[in-house]
Amino acid sequence: MEKKDIKSFTFEQLQQEVAAMGEKAFRAGQLYQWMHQKLAGGFDEMTNLSQGFRQRLKEQYAYTHLEMVDRMISGIDQTEKYLFRLEDGNVIESVLMRYHHGNSVCISSQAGCRMGCRFCASTLGGLTRNLKPSEMLDQVYRIQQISGQRVSNLVVMGTGEPLDNYDNLIRFLRILTDEKGLNISQRNITVSTCGLVENIRRLAQEGLQITLALSLHASSQEKRRELMPIANKYGLSDVLEACRYYFAKTGRRITFEYSLVGGVNDTVEDAKALAELLGDINCHVNLIPVNPIKERDYVQSDKSAITAFKNKLEKYRINVTIRREMGRDINGACGQLRKSYMDAEERKQMV
Repeated sequence: MEKKDIKSFTFEQLQQEVAAMGEKAFRAGQLYQWMHQKLAGGFDEMTNLSQGFRQRLKEQYAYTHLEMVDRMISGIDQTEKYLFRLEDGNVIESVLMRYHHGNSVCISSQAGCRMGCRFCASTLGGLTRNLKPSEMLDQVYRIQQISGQRVSNLVVMGTGEPLDNYDNLIRFLRILTDEKGLNISQRNITVSTCGLVENIRRLAQEGLQITLALSLHASSQEKRRELMPIANKYGLSDVLEACRYYFAKTGRRITFEYSLVGGVNDTVEDAKALAELLGDINCHVNLIPVNPIKERDYVQSDKSAITAFKNKLEKYRINVTIRREMGRDINGACGQLRKSYMDAEERKQMV
């Protein structure tokens, strides 16, 4: 019989499991604290639980504890990139970024991705599987342990489309923000999506105070379709209407991610069209100079084009910033480290 994934239980679910084992109710609180506050590496570390209880836990439950395969630290800005191995041998990557307002971790929500965005390394091998809540949580936990740094901000923008793993994502968010666990503020969490309309609307009704970041990357349906295959399913007008709905339900300003690709979507005409598109939405535009990947021929816009684009948006009173490039010297773009590792493993098997 397959063991239950204990680190993916909410506190209420854990209480039910502990009661079913015939243990006293307060044991659930101790167990939850070991997993989500003290960040124990396994049941054996839970020293205030009886040896018999720990043994039964080991027999009945799986305990997620990610194995670090690689850790790279940027010589430019001290960004740290991690490669973790899952229990089934799949690998995922996560990033620790240091800002003046606190430490931010970017996690993966899937092993691989099926969305196929043209400029993203995450999609090159397709989707392998969804991550469990415990596997999303443990990226944060392991980085906090290994780095010795308190994590105060989180972005779900690594490998995978978070809203394509909807139920596990919601469970993960509720556990991460639980006051009995790490208690990270919901307002310090951003979830990115390429635009799954139905799930944006579902997310708006969850009662969460997280920021929604939409990967927009184009100011017209035609150009968006060229860059993002998901645009063949969801029209730009439908995606933006879902974003308006999200703001109406949550009061949380929308972030629009816009990767600037040289000669593709970075002209002042593109900027003008973007400003007209977003003019009635309470939003912030995050301009991202695209990180080139060797499998694609897209190039980063030059600095003058980036500045002109930003200036044009500001002229139309759009709130805009240019994302600071982090970790470019350590395969900073989403999916690059994982892809490099998988390519190397494949070459070894061919020898």
